[in-house]
Amino acid sequence: MHVRPRLLIASAVLAALPAVLTACSGHPDHPAAPARSVSPSSSGSESPAASASATPASSAPAPTPSPTATPAAASPAAPTKTPSAPPAPATRLTLTAAAPGGALRLVRGGAAQEFTVTVRNGNSQAYRHLLVAFQMEPLTGEPGDLPGPAAPFVLERRDPATGAWRAVDLRIATDAKPAHLYTGGTALARDAVRTDRYRLRATATGPTGSSPLMVYAIDADAAEGTSADFEHPGHVSLPLTTRRLL
Repeated sequence: MHVRPRLLIASAVLAALPAVLTACSGHPDHPAAPARSVSPSSSGSESPAASASATPASSAPAPTPSPTATPAAASPAAPTKTPSAPPAPATRLTLTAAAPGGALRLVRGGAAQEFTVTVRNGNSQAYRHLLVAFQMEPLTGEPGDLPGPAAPFVLERRDPATGAWRAVDLRIATDAKPAHLYTGGTALARDAVRTDRYRLRATATGPTGSSPLMVYAIDADAAEGTSADFEHPGHVSLPLTTRRLL
């Protein structure tokens, strides 16, 4: 019988079996050989995993913008009309007079008292010759008040340019003097304002009593027969009292 050759073959197989198992499962003392990179085959096919790692993910294609319609050329707009401001209401000249305490309280032969006259022109008319005129009625007087040779009152205006006091006419009468008989005056523009200082004193021989001091704004250019509202466009009065010294 030829038994020996089979035993030799079986022994050789058993001796090589551990090496085969070690190569298949790996051994801690003998690390497995690094995995061999897969190269593309000659036909160019790859495994799905290799294709996923090698080829970056491509983004979705951007949507194609739809063509924008070209707007039709707009016709030039008509210019906007700015509403004009309504005309300013017409205003006229006003006249005011002010004294300390609201009145002139004079003592015969005593000191003069000051007061102011303010002319505020409106927007209706400019004046070439506007003057301020003064008038009062005669005082009735008291027993023993005999009129002296001098005027009973002295009225003065302070010159704003020099500061000097200059005499001003004070008409004492019961009638009104027509505006066209006045002369002089200075120009006053529209909306202009002018304030003058005056002072009044009673002479030692004048009468005593009370009578308002009338103040007029006179248009010296007014023609004869012009309405009184235009001849003297402003007027005002100040209470006036004159008494004896004692």
